[in-house]
Amino acid sequence: MWNPLLYQANHAFVWEHGRGVLEWLDPRPGERILDVGCGTGQLAAGVAEAGAKVIGLDASDAMIDQARRNYPGLEFITGDVRTMTYSREFDAVYSNAALHWVREADTAARAMAAALKPGGRLVVELGGQGNIASLLEVVYQALGEMGVKNPPHLNPWYFPSVGAYCSKLEGAGLTVRQAMLFPRPTPLDGGAGALARWFAMFGDAFTRELSEDSREQFLRLVEARAAHTLLRDGVWIVDYCRLRVLAFRQ
Repeated sequence: MWNPLLYQANHAFVWEHGRGVLEWLDPRPGERILDVGCGTGQLAAGVAEAGAKVIGLDASDAMIDQARRNYPGLEFITGDVRTMTYSREFDAVYSNAALHWVREADTAARAMAAALKPGGRLVVELGGQGNIASLLEVVYQALGEMGVKNPPHLNPWYFPSVGAYCSKLEGAGLTVRQAMLFPRPTPLDGGAGALARWFAMFGDAFTRELSEDSREQFLRLVEARAAHTLLRDGVWIVDYCRLRVLAFRQ
């Protein structure tokens, strides 16, 4: 599913906006830190520059291979946050733009909490309630016009409210110190074809069962319906809404 070259070429906003996560994380020299959903490694490299020992974890072999090529001096491993078995090993765990792919949020929260040393901190940012709401609306409309039954069941993402997500972290034994839900309208690189590339990178769940001709029809319908709200002066601006949380293990 994941194409690391497309990710790096046209979707650098994912880790560029993730710099705010590192500000909350505030990595310190000598700390041992786990990056959950590290992608191609750019944020892990930022943590390492602060003097911390970072391990990058991602479920995609392709992304991990690219991360190792990008930063051969850092440690990257393939793994799933839901099944990782770390126990009190890390001073901090962080994740950027990954956990909204994990519907089993309780399982992920317990695993991340278990990975922390007592007093360790968790900093996560993911799509929150209302994320890409305008885009999803036109996606469902387009699929419905094409005869797809119950389009929302194809949605692969988990976009929780502040309260819902903080409850899951607290249920895993963490104490939430700070949480915020905020809009982040995000311009896509690449001009008129940028939205199609966004779907190629992130929206495979909506198109993988479609024929090539039907996939092109779907993209035309989405672009036509979304243009009046998401296209500005030839630039697609996706209506992102992000949830960022800082929590501690007692």
